[in-house]
Amino acid sequence: MASQKVIEALNRARARELGVVLQYMWQHATAQGLASPPVAGLFKDIAKVEMKHAESLAERVAYLGGEPTTQPDPVKKSADLKQMIQDDLDLENQAIKMYKETIQLCRQEDDPTSRVLMEDLLADEEEHAHEFGNLLGK
Repeated sequence: MASQKVIEALNRARARELGVVLQYMWQHATAQGLASPPVAGLFKDIAKVEMKHAESLAERVAYLGGEPTTQPDPVKKSADLKQMIQDDLDLENQAIKMYKETIQLCRQEDDPTSRVLMEDLLADEEEHAHEFGNLLGK
């Protein structure tokens, strides 16, 4: 059985994923301006990926004997499209850091299945950060 530390880390990741799903879907619905149509579509597409992440994490937590959290991280709201993208880039960079730490924890706790899951999620988060960074010219 997995350690409680791993279950807690996976649930923190799930809370993060639930929060960004809500944030990205809100942004998809509220983005305005000439540049908004393709960016709003990106918000929607990434929200779908993040929802799959949340579900994968829930399944893993349940398998390990934990209870998947239903509490999302807070949602940031902005009426400014550029600020939305910056907020999202910040969230993706925070996720990258968190997921790298969780991967290390899974190594320490000898949980290769959770480690592989987190490595897969990390790859997606790095891609999202790259997309948001490109939109901001970073």
